[in-house]
Amino acid sequence: MALSDGVFAIAITLLVLDISVPQDLDPARFHQALADTLPNLGAYAVSLAVLGGFWRDHRAIFRPVRQVDPDVMGLTLLGLGLAALLPFPTALVSEYGHERVSVVIYSATVAALGAVHLALAVVVARRPWLRDGADPVRDEFLYAVDLGVTVVVFVVTIPLALVVGPAAMWWWLVLLPVKVWLGRKEDAAAAE
Repeated sequence: MALSDGVFAIAITLLVLDISVPQDLDPARFHQALADTLPNLGAYAVSLAVLGGFWRDHRAIFRPVRQVDPDVMGLTLLGLGLAALLPFPTALVSEYGHERVSVVIYSATVAALGAVHLALAVVVARRPWLRDGADPVRDEFLYAVDLGVTVVVFVVTIPLALVVGPAAMWWWLVLLPVKVWLGRKEDAAAAE
């Protein structure tokens, strides 16, 4: 868990490195430079939410795990590699958000990270010996639906970006009500 926590922490830290305002600007240029950081701040906020969610999910997957096998290690390494990569597509979207390819690269990276987390959750769920009898932290079905929806939304963004351009990023907002609804379903299931 320490390695995973470290990779997510570093990736989140790297997100902020592209946000800056040049020094020694007169007030008018300072205000313009500050306004120019808005796309960077928006991309940072989205990627912070994405990485934060995947970090939370990663910890939930591994909380009951008592041992790992080569498949779990391979999927974990792949997922951590994708998490560490996310600052690059974030920078593309913040600096070149008007380019379709930036949206495609960002969406593909997040979809791949979600798919790896989904595969990891399925592997851990189907190999109870890895949990040594411990119960999963989250409802496995609802968790799979949650990850699946994330993957689908970002995969759908890819052809959508090719057709309508960067406006396809608005499609990501569909995740907000879906995640809230799934969270309530999971809370209700846990209360039973």
